[in-house]
Amino acid sequence: MPSQEHDIVIRGGTIVDGSGKPPFIGDVAIDGEWISQVGSVTGSGKREIDATGLLVTPGFVDIHTHYDGQLIWSEYLAPSSNHGVTTVVTGNCGIGFAPCRPQDHLSLIELMEVVEDIPEPVTSAGLDWSWETFPEYMDAVESRNHDIDVAVMVPHSALRVYVMGERGVRRERANADEMAQMKLLMREALDVGAAGLGTSRIHVHKSTSGELVPTFGVSQDELITLGSAMAEAGKGVFQMIGEVTGKGPTGDFDIMCNVAEKTGRQVTFTSAQTSAAPYQYRDLLTALKAVNDKGIKVTAQLFPRPIGMMIGLTATANPFCMAPAWQEIVDLPLDEKVARMREPEMRRRLIDEAPGEPKHPLFPMSRDFSQLFSLEVESPNYEPDESTNMQAQADAAGVPVEEFVYDKLLEDGGKNLLIAALGNFALYNLDHVVEMLSDPNVVVGLGDGGAHYGMICDASYPTTALTHWVRDRDGTRFSLEEMVKTLTRDPAEVFGLNDRGLLQPGYRAHANLIDHENLTLFRPEVVNDLPGGGRRLHQDAKGYVMTIVNGQVARENDQPAGALPGHLLRGPQEPQLA
Repeated sequence: MPSQEHDIVIRGGTIVDGSGKPPFIGDVAIDGEWISQVGSVTGSGKREIDATGLLVTPGFVDIHTHYDGQLIWSEYLAPSSNHGVTTVVTGNCGIGFAPCRPQDHLSLIELMEVVEDIPEPVTSAGLDWSWETFPEYMDAVESRNHDIDVAVMVPHSALRVYVMGERGVRRERANADEMAQMKLLMREALDVGAAGLGTSRIHVHKSTSGELVPTFGVSQDELITLGSAMAEAGKGVFQMIGEVTGKGPTGDFDIMCNVAEKTGRQVTFTSAQTSAAPYQYRDLLTALKAVNDKGIKVTAQLFPRPIGMMIGLTATANPFCMAPAWQEIVDLPLDEKVARMREPEMRRRLIDEAPGEPKHPLFPMSRDFSQLFSLEVESPNYEPDESTNMQAQADAAGVPVEEFVYDKLLEDGGKNLLIAALGNFALYNLDHVVEMLSDPNVVVGLGDGGAHYGMICDASYPTTALTHWVRDRDGTRFSLEEMVKTLTRDPAEVFGLNDRGLLQPGYRAHANLIDHENLTLFRPEVVNDLPGGGRRLHQDAKGYVMTIVNGQVARENDQPAGALPGHLLRGPQEPQLA
């Protein structure tokens, strides 16, 4: 009898299968969209891939992104797909574009403009608004091929405005009829495959006009009503970003626990270390254990490096963008802007003028000079020594810090970028990440791909995880098998995507072949490839030899391979086990 022929056979790689078990040398066979054999594959492959010396891992899963608009105007969910990510979840924080009536297009665009830093000209040029309802939006997403898989949550702000109109924008309390209508629409969305509901209760989320997001401060009754739609459907995750960073996990944490307890659904929320309470995460871990020990499913999401706002003349923010004089040069081409900034009079004005009212709530963070660092072009250090922050360097040089940073921004023809650590770096180290990611009630998240186009470029975190946390860090590290499980199986399970995150027979054929020894992350750069010529921060890596999505090679040697095998995931996913 002739041996079986497979579509793809990956030979002789170091398999890190996502289960947390130690790596081993072996083969992986793929047939169609599924893994058929792992170990020693005797059959041949229509395509044989020599993986000797390479890691073979499941595709990475990022459960916190904002590709709601990019899904409509682009086939590529980059930067995420550049860094081994093969599955993303979007619709987080309650911000998105469906459901939406035509008269409310601008309201949702303005929310996305400030909350997620996606400029209005980009969304106006990129969205065709071929939908009104959430099911129609799902169909629009599915009608375009993409490079990786995506699951979509219902954005609570969009849902609220759709049902309540201006009353929803003004954050008025929903009446019984309005809550019933929201529940009905939520159930309709779940029936067509929505992954759950995203919402926000955080005060920095505002629209262009400065208004808080429509979901800020909504009643527990409304949240529980929407959660009850998930309970009745038997599926769906409740995602929230809230105020859980005080001296103990109270307030919004209690609300999330109540929602999880009364609906029986998984709740997951964003968590970060803050300067105001750098050890509060330990109280949070204790509270999470107590809740989960009762069978109430609440999971924190932690970003595994400093949450970084990029600072520069090509970025959205810099320390001088709030000076009145900045308005005279803000719209100039870069070379003209740099020339004006080199003029002694403009330099004096930008440095000496008192900052005015910020146009974005994060702008003042660009002047927290003790949390501002340089980034190397190749292998940027996301755990820099305290002595390298801008304030410390300026003090050592005997130069006022504003002067020091001003000159830094003019380097490389004005293209130089600095990073401001917005969170997770209060003590100038990442030791808390070890403690938190080792906790069973914490998963990795917050890549934020598809958002913060001119401010944040954090979707590259899987590459940081495999280099800094596994290979390069001075101090405690994670084992390779621990980190791969953290990037794959753990986040997949939170959203019921049970068919991925493991290299085992019957699971989705999502895989990365990685040259781990030479894996390199590059500094973010600004590219102009958005609709209408809009600019965004983009970050590349080298060392991803191949990324396979649903049995097709989507990327090869750090470049798109031509195939667009991504699927819209409608609801929970299960493996094909014998």
